[in-house]
Amino acid sequence: MTDPVNDPVDDELRDRLRAADPARDLPVEEPARVEALLQDVMATELTSENRATGTRGRGTLTWLVAAAALVVIAGIGVFALVGHGDDPAAPPTAADAQTVTDLAVPSASAADGRCMVPDAEVLRGLPVAFDGTVTAVTDQMVTLDVTHWYAGTETDLARVVAPAEELSQLLVSVDFRAGQRYLVAAQGGKVAVCGLSGPYSPQLAVLYDEAFPG
Repeated sequence: MTDPVNDPVDDELRDRLRAADPARDLPVEEPARVEALLQDVMATELTSENRATGTRGRGTLTWLVAAAALVVIAGIGVFALVGHGDDPAAPPTAADAQTVTDLAVPSASAADGRCMVPDAEVLRGLPVAFDGTVTAVTDQMVTLDVTHWYAGTETDLARVVAPAEELSQLLVSVDFRAGQRYLVAAQGGKVAVCGLSGPYSPQLAVLYDEAFPG
């Protein structure tokens, strides 16, 4: 039996309802407010009093306005169905979550000037290598949107996480800047320096293509 809570058909229907809703970007009125509006519409005199019966007749306009109010109420019901569990503050679901590769900062001795000239053979031996653009740089994290993987398990994002002091040392070595493209290699979960990682350039791209021809 299909689980109604996790039914993919229901999810597709919700997505279609969201896309077709012309008022999806408008603030949602409180149900109590809409109900009060409907009652006001029904109680408002839009035609003259029927003197023969002592009752008040309702014209077409009255019922059109009332119908519109009912549509608003029905819309709130649909929003409650579609929007249930879609709190923007809630943690992302498995469908929304992006996969991430977390990397660390190499030891200070790895970038203390005792570096060999980078070559394809050395680069080929590293288990992680990718092409990505930095989307954010904070005191303790650099985030990259990965566009191509040369080696390693493919994920959507890569993050370099480290205490502020250690990360600042890496920023000097690799010069990560938001909005710029980089070629990054790593070994043992740590970013490779000494010219193996750096801002994208034709020369470095040739080195990566030579190291990872597949």
